[in-house]
Amino acid sequence: MSGIRGKDTKPELLIRSALHRAGFRYRLHAKELPGKPDMVFPKYNSVLFVHGCFWHGHGPDCNLFRWPQSREGFWREKIHRNVERDDAQIRSLLEAGYRVGIIWECALKGRQRLPLDVVIGLCSDWLKASDSRLDIHGHQTRSSV
Repeated sequence: MSGIRGKDTKPELLIRSALHRAGFRYRLHAKELPGKPDMVFPKYNSVLFVHGCFWHGHGPDCNLFRWPQSREGFWREKIHRNVERDDAQIRSLLEAGYRVGIIWECALKGRQRLPLDVVIGLCSDWLKASDSRLDIHGHQTRSSV
């Protein structure tokens, strides 16, 4: 597990590069914010996370998430803790007045992936709007006020 990257992953670099080309400016991994968001957009009072489907427990509808067959108890506990921590960090960010967006790995790779220009368009629209939450995953997107 020590070889697993926590930042500068391929999906994160892909999103960062595309958003920068689209004219958005951001800070990376702000240590003073809960969860050290992958991107912080001060102009829009928004943060964006790029979550790996396995490590962040992206539910049964995700084609990239499967429970491991070995050491099942260990993995269920570990991923459950990750999900709880993510929820607490999102609540803290929302309470602090930030808008929170999550781009799931399955939106960027796998058989359910969306075209990159669609993902960037959804992010762009959300950043310019006032919805408090954005959730982009393969074949589906949810936004909420």
